[in-house]
Amino acid sequence: MSDANPQIPLPRPTPLSKPHWDGCREGVLRVQRCGDCGSFVFIPKPVCDGCLGSNLSWVESSGRGTLYSYTVVHRPQQPAFEVPYTVAIVELEEGWHMLSNLVGVEPDHVEIGMPLEVSFERKSDEITLPCFRPRA
Repeated sequence: MSDANPQIPLPRPTPLSKPHWDGCREGVLRVQRCGDCGSFVFIPKPVCDGCLGSNLSWVESSGRGTLYSYTVVHRPQQPAFEVPYTVAIVELEEGWHMLSNLVGVEPDHVEIGMPLEVSFERKSDEITLPCFRPRA
């Protein structure tokens, strides 16, 4: 984990999302899973996207996946962000998708389908962000 620019806007955990952020701080990627239909639910919600059931629990994800889609940002919404940076949709091994940033790879070397793994970046005492980097 690395310390980074503390001026960027950070997420504000809610009671619903707290297990996800606690996991990130511990170096574990957590996601909700429905006990009724088995669907993974991300972004955290009170009910399942698949069956609308409320039997959700937090499970650990492998943190491994592939690049599903991406874009390279050259004009940030706020000056605190250093450009260029790559925003990615990662398809995790378990079949769910997560929006995150790619680190450890130049934008010119990013390819759809490349294998990725989660990497955690400490931003404050409370927030550690899950990013993804190329898998060796």
